Amino acid sequence: MTSGDETRLARRAPALTLQDHGPQIDMARMRAYRMGRAQTELKRAGCVAALLFDPVNVRYATGTSSHSVFMFHIPSRYAVLPAEGKAVMFEMVGLEHTAKAIETVGEVRTARSFTFFAAGPRVEEQARKWASEVADLLRGIGGKERKIAVDRIEPVGLAALQALGFTIVNAQGLMEYARVIKSEDEIGCMTAAISVGESGIARMREALRPGMTENELWSLLHQANIAQGGEWIEARLLSSGGNINPWGKECCDKIIRAGELVAFDTDMVGPFGYCVDVSRTLLCKPGKATDEQRRLYGIAAEQLAHNLELVKPGRSFREYSEKAWKIPDEFVKNRYSVLAHGIGLCDEYPSLAHQIDWDAVGFDGTIEEGMTLCVESFIGSEGGIEGVKLEEQVLVTKHGYQKLTTFPYEEELLS
Repeated sequence: MTSGDETRLARRAPALTLQDHGPQIDMARMRAYRMGRAQTELKRAGCVAALLFDPVNVRYATGTSSHSVFMFHIPSRYAVLPAEGKAVMFEMVGLEHTAKAIETVGEVRTARSFTFFAAGPRVEEQARKWASEVADLLRGIGGKERKIAVDRIEPVGLAALQALGFTIVNAQGLMEYARVIKSEDEIGCMTAAISVGESGIARMREALRPGMTENELWSLLHQANIAQGGEWIEARLLSSGGNINPWGKECCDKIIRAGELVAFDTDMVGPFGYCVDVSRTLLCKPGKATDEQRRLYGIAAEQLAHNLELVKPGRSFREYSEKAWKIPDEFVKNRYSVLAHGIGLCDEYPSLAHQIDWDAVGFDGTIEEGMTLCVESFIGSEGGIEGVKLEEQVLVTKHGYQKLTTFPYEEELLS
């Protein structure tokens, strides 16, 4: 498997064929598609440009990626994406060369960091210098227009831009709307990433034995991902036995015992930066499944099957919520946080709320062809010990949905 870093891939042939992962993937075509969708949203919002710090948004809009996890907490590279034309990429000093092979980038400049890590007590001074540099660029793009979109920025940087007369629009929503409809090339990348993720799941399933720790088992997914060009995992969601219910505990040094359930959620950013979000629940052999374990597993599978069939283009989020599988009272308190959510370079818009949560957090919209969604289930009794986590990643098609995840369920738990 080749690297997921699109910057390095750009130096290869313009079209990359991945054996056993579907049709030919054209990386340049994918970058052009994604940039075009982002620029369409900018025009719709009346913005002359977007200033992007979020590594996921930068990657989507420009195809460049570098030190992503570091950038989440110390934002030191950023992009200016005009509503028309190529992006200007600001790279950390010494790393300017990493973006020069990307055809979506018209110019690479050295970034000025105004994080406290880089500037210490001089943050306000550095922020003013940074804002002045960015303002000069934006004036060249938009003339006297001062309406720009910004996604995530240190407060001192926002204040410096506003002091120069810029009107700031939240770019996060614009970028989420842009990312929601996937191209065939994106689906190809996502499918490749899922294949890597499922190879890691297979390793975990094969290696699972009494006496190993949750951390030890979880490490096998990381190893499979990194060895095959993947990037990182966003959480450590693997738990066993009494750690499973309620859901959400991260893995630890707990020893897994024979006959316990082991549930996990991959949350894996794989090759090409595409997210693999699949959940399965395994049984630690040579233990035998209990009637209660089979009951929980069967109910989770029933919930997932029902809600998958509701995935149809043109269906509103509200209707989906209203028609979703009705959770029995014993499982309501420990329900998963959402019925389904978007997926792409990470967990994305939309988030489909349970009917019981609609008034508090629900919002309407429409399921569209070309969306990719993750449909979720967690079944664990209030006050119960174990639980079952299942999740499928799907593509919304003209007639319904296509499952992108293929890893089988546990026959012994379904019987």
